[in-house]
Formats: sequence, C-alpha cells, structure tokens
Amino acid sequence: QVQLVESGGGLVQPGGSLRLSCAASGFTFSNYHMNWYRQAPGKEREFVVGITSAGGITNYANSVKGRFTISRDNAKNTVYLQMNSLKPEDTAVYLCNAVRARGIESNAYWGQGTQVTVSS
Repeated sequence: QVQLVESGGGLVQPGGSLRLSCAASGFTFSNYHMNWYRQAPGKEREFVVGITSAGGITNYANSVKGRFTISRDNAKNTVYLQMNSLKPEDTAVYLCNAVRARGIESNAYWGQGTQVTVSS
C-alpha cells in the first residue's frame, strides 16, 4: 500500500521555524522526484519546492527562496522541508508529492497534508 505521510506541521509565530517530514512507503522512493505543494483556504494549490530523485537538483518557488530548504534521505524514504523566517502568508496545508522519474510504477502520488499556521 502506497503511503506518503506528512508530519511536523503546527502553529508558529511569524519569524519562527518548522521542519516538515514526508515518510514514503509502498513504492521505490529513489525512483521519484519529490515535491512540496501548499494550499491555503480559498486558493489554488501552489508549488513550493522540488528535489530530484537523487537529490542533486532543487527548485524553489520565488516566494520561499532563501527561507525554505528541501532535502531527502533515500535510505529512510523521507523528504524534509525546513522552513525558516515563516510569514503569515505561509499558512496553508502542505502536501507531499512524488513524481516518477524512472521505472514502471505509478506516475505520481500525493500525501494528505499537514497544516502549517503562522500567526501571533
């Protein structure tokens, strides 16, 4: 059974930090690029950051560049999102996304999301 399970969300004050994790199971994690998306109430889902299957290349949305850092540990089947200098506009549900880079498994998977609220 394929699972992407996000954790680490919560309530944080502006300027604070959070570290999100996304634990994958049921598919070959190292064959997949991994992305974080977010969706705020009443808004469309937006791309936040992605990392290639081997971790060599990352791509950040301009809105988070310099504040967020994505990393992955293929031995632990986990991708991380370190979020610093958080702003109220970062408030959203953060979703983990896997996109197949090679192999013959399914094209993409999504997690259920973890809520991040930035408020004083």
